[in-house]
Amino acid sequence: MPRTLMAVHAHPDDECITTGGILARYAAEGVRVVLVTCTGGEVGEISDPALATPDNLAEVRAHELAEACRILGVTERFSLGYRDSGMMDTDDNANPACFWQADMDDAIGKVVAIVRRVRPDVIVTYNERGDYGHPDHINAHRVAVAAFHAAGDQARYPEHGDAPWSPRKLYYSAWPRTRFEQMRRLMREAGIADAMPDDEESGDWDIAVADELVTTAVDVSSVVAVKRAALAAHRTQMGADGFFMRMPESVWREVWGVEHFRRIESRVAAPNHEDDLFAGIGG
Repeated sequence: MPRTLMAVHAHPDDECITTGGILARYAAEGVRVVLVTCTGGEVGEISDPALATPDNLAEVRAHELAEACRILGVTERFSLGYRDSGMMDTDDNANPACFWQADMDDAIGKVVAIVRRVRPDVIVTYNERGDYGHPDHINAHRVAVAAFHAAGDQARYPEHGDAPWSPRKLYYSAWPRTRFEQMRRLMREAGIADAMPDDEESGDWDIAVADELVTTAVDVSSVVAVKRAALAAHRTQMGADGFFMRMPESVWREVWGVEHFRRIESRVAAPNHEDDLFAGIGG
């Protein structure tokens, strides 16, 4: 049975930003790569009005996601089917169909069913703040972590009848503070400092984490071009003037050649500092 990696993300395009490298690298190595996307991204940007309208954005983004996953080599895709909640404290948060208003027990059950079906060795998601406080990222974190614990317990969610399965390892994506500072410096040296907020305004965008919290650094330098191509497939979100698309290729390679993670739980013995999400897992 092939090793299996499962990533749980909030919207189409999120899979590329923090995990595109590992998805592409492990897929190329023959790992079964599974993506769970919680919402349709209905409240996302529209970089060019010729690409979509607010009414059909979810449909367009579904096609963009399919193309990005093809580029990355994602083996299987699942959607939880919730509506995008928009940013915190906006009217979209109150939409009864949005992820922020979802019954969490039901949402966790959906992810438990996927875990029991695909039997991942490793689950990757966001930290408890959803990296930067977006409500859909926060709930993606909640359902992924809860499913990691619940899927192996036969007494929980028995209506999801596949045999219980306990993933071996749980990770949060991480952006080390020194890496963030390096990106800021490189962008300014490239003459596009306006793409980065000032330190005082950004609060490090509430994204960066202390370097000492990072346990795992995965070399994805061989697939950085794949990651960029997959991200560019999300055309409604990645206009030419957007932050990611303005990043020069040399900066892109420098910044994204390694993806970082915090190992939160492991049911197998693994080193304190890893270069492989599957460290300690046979196969």
